Amino acid sequence: MRKLKVGVDSYSLKPLDLSPFEALEWAVLNGAEGVQFSEINVPPGTALDRTFLQDLRGFARENDLYVEWGGGEHIPLDLATGRPKDIFAGNRRAAEQAFQLGSASVRSCSGGLMRWKADAPSTEDYLELMAAALREQKPMFRDHGVILAIETHFEFTSFELLRLFDMCGAAPGEYLGICLDTMNLLTMLEDPVLATRRLLPWIVTTHIKDGGLALTADGFVSFTAEAGKGVIDLTAIVEALAAAHPRITLTVEDHGGDFPIPTNDPEFLARFPDLTVPELVSLLRLSVRTRALMDAGKLSVLPRERWASVCEARVKRDIRSVRRVAAGGE
Repeated sequence: MRKLKVGVDSYSLKPLDLSPFEALEWAVLNGAEGVQFSEINVPPGTALDRTFLQDLRGFARENDLYVEWGGGEHIPLDLATGRPKDIFAGNRRAAEQAFQLGSASVRSCSGGLMRWKADAPSTEDYLELMAAALREQKPMFRDHGVILAIETHFEFTSFELLRLFDMCGAAPGEYLGICLDTMNLLTMLEDPVLATRRLLPWIVTTHIKDGGLALTADGFVSFTAEAGKGVIDLTAIVEALAAAHPRITLTVEDHGGDFPIPTNDPEFLARFPDLTVPELVSLLRLSVRTRALMDAGKLSVLPRERWASVCEARVKRDIRSVRRVAAGGE
């Protein structure tokens, strides 16, 4: 297995309030080989213009760091109001910025947890709206040599994203792809290894994040875990990624928090029509392993409000753990 580069997502370091240059410096000092900028913390009075982006690109090159960009959108709705939203201009701006940085992708994460809301549009409605908007953006992304990397977030399952790509008439490596968040898959009732295999041709960037899945009175609860401490088979995922995409980067993302999944509610469960019995059995196996680790005091939910106090030390350990996985356990 070719050793993949391991970096960090800027969201993981949000409590440190780092500028883009400071985030790259943090990477150099702490053994990360790149930064994916899920959010861009530009100092007051600083323009995110061509000069700034090219200077950032130069700094990354001098320090042999990769840079991946964010700021993309894929849902043409204001999720707070439900009103139509033009996402073309924002995506073009993000694609232009990525081009200046020499990044081949733009991460897109437009919201989440929609099917947790009874009054939200149906998933099929979302898919049709997205397909109509994204089909029109194909020439723009191709002109910039940039792929819109839709994160596996709390919005759509792997099955639904594959349907979206089919509705857009897209092919892998063309203009639409996946930012694989390994832990978020649990929240969408997907076994992370199985979902990775389903999405494999489309994956262009990653959020490597461990987690747990516990049974509750209402169904499940998913939560983040320090890399190597949870129940996600990161080794199997990294091996699959390396075999299919020898130059893909492994970007560590981590944070606190947990996410209730009320699968005991038949109405909620019906919103996951692609969930099969074999995959549900896989999730139950993961929940058994989670409970065993929790009972042994080796795994617990980290409240989101505690993240600021532990983030830097934990992310450093995350990076070291994922680097060991990338090196084949050396």
